[in-house]
Amino acid sequence: MDNQLADTKKETLLQWISLVGLAVVLAILFIILGVNQLQVSDPYSKNVLSLQGDPVKGQAIFQMNCAGCHEWPTDSQVGPSLEGISQHKSDVAIIKQVVSGQTPPMPQFQPNEQEMADLLSYLKQI
Repeated sequence: MDNQLADTKKETLLQWISLVGLAVVLAILFIILGVNQLQVSDPYSKNVLSLQGDPVKGQAIFQMNCAGCHEWPTDSQVGPSLEGISQHKSDVAIIKQVVSGQTPPMPQFQPNEQEMADLLSYLKQI
């Protein structure tokens, strides 16, 4: 009888731990999805992502505004190489990085929505 009671308690404890673990995983998933939805709901980013970018124009914007610090393959760059950046950051994260100016010494850069779409399309190709 005692063994049955102990087994029942262990089983109940395991079920409870499983439910708590599932709740934690679901909460993390909802947080991640919610943050992503908030990022895309930013009107500027949403408008940029709705536009068709021109990588040729984007390259020109890059050369005028970004290449001084992010040119590659030189070793004398101030900022990191942006080659393959779209494989490491989402489109929304790239947009926020460009316009925020929150990473010193990178200055705040405020391209209009079409220019940002062009720049983003170029960055996806490098």
